[in-house]
Amino acid sequence: MSASPLSSRTTTLVNESLRPVPADQRKLGFTDYLALWGSLGVGLLVMQAGALLIPALSGVGAAGAVAIGTIGGTLLLAWVGYLGSRSGVSSAGLIWSALGKRFAMLPIALNVLQLIGWAVFEIVVLRDGLGAIAKHAASPLNASLLTVIAGAVLVGLLTLSMVGVVRQFIRRVGLWLMLIALVWLTIRFIHDATPAMLTAPGKGGLAFAAAVDLVIAMPISWIPLVADYTRYGRSPSAAFGGTFIGYGFANAWCFLLGILIAASHPGADLMPTILQASFGALALALILIDETDNGYSDLYSAAVSSHSLVPKWSVRVWGPVLGVVATILALVLPIQNYQDFLYLLGSVFVPLFGVVIAHHGFHPRTPDQTSVSLSWVGAVAWIVGIALYQYITRYQPQWGASLPSLVVSFVLYRLFARWSPEASNPAVQGGVAR
Repeated sequence: MSASPLSSRTTTLVNESLRPVPADQRKLGFTDYLALWGSLGVGLLVMQAGALLIPALSGVGAAGAVAIGTIGGTLLLAWVGYLGSRSGVSSAGLIWSALGKRFAMLPIALNVLQLIGWAVFEIVVLRDGLGAIAKHAASPLNASLLTVIAGAVLVGLLTLSMVGVVRQFIRRVGLWLMLIALVWLTIRFIHDATPAMLTAPGKGGLAFAAAVDLVIAMPISWIPLVADYTRYGRSPSAAFGGTFIGYGFANAWCFLLGILIAASHPGADLMPTILQASFGALALALILIDETDNGYSDLYSAAVSSHSLVPKWSVRVWGPVLGVVATILALVLPIQNYQDFLYLLGSVFVPLFGVVIAHHGFHPRTPDQTSVSLSWVGAVAWIVGIALYQYITRYQPQWGASLPSLVVSFVLYRLFARWSPEASNPAVQGGVAR
């Protein structure tokens, strides 16, 4: 008899990433997700992405792109979060059901790689921020030492319980540090911006639809891991609402703050500009403390996905190991072409989750309801979506690639599913009945 997709050939080794979380372990509620995703929506990387919109677009045009991109991207993020909460399975489990238990290993492995990449970015941001504060205080520190310190903090957090980190650190500490820093920076830089700066026409070089794509890339980058957290939610509606409101509010705020800084200080680097503001070093320090949960979240989800592929190692083992790997990469790799990195991620995961959403709808299936090794319906819809995304980005950037590729993948899956018995089976709700 073949082994169950949820366990190894032994009776003691269980793949926790693909098994629904038991009801007694689902402890997170609306305020937990509001704090978690409000905190994860804040970051220097988001502000830097916002600064990329100026001066290519006017301030009004950039704000419009932020509004459209944030609402669209965050709705998709919250939808997948809802699926995770209702099914109780991880993001890897949702992908497994949609693509088949063998073919799903490809996007799950890509997800691990991209999450390690995001963690490297976060470690570099922490390093550069700490270095800028030290330099501002006339006490420069070695960059390699700061990289190791940032990595060590993340590795330490990864040895702890995820639910505990969310409730004790993010909800009680990180959220409030974020609010204090953002309120102060907003008040500070709004005085430097004049109406003329914000209404000046854009200089071109970035189409409005491409700007929307750049904004959507931020919430989309979290979609491959959102279910890793919402699977611990007590209520799917609370998980959806907390994720949508928390992330949407924070993401829009940080994008707009980046636009404000870029408009009032054209051509200036973000971190030095923040440091030059009154109490700028303190505000930057608070943001960096909050930034640690972004790196932690990337590595935790990378551990969950890695465990789904190699269940011999638990999530608690995978987390610190991947933290060390990310730290080493941050020491040796140059981090460049940030905007290109975001577009590359979008080309893979936007159409992928068009397929996942089309497969699950509002009634997610669990991995043990999937018997096929390869769902040709999901594979074809995903590959066509990636090709369309790449074509639009390269040849028709004024169209914007995210929404067309997601819609095409979604529609193709629903059409092809009519000829596939496996894909067209009625969706059965997984997890615990509510």
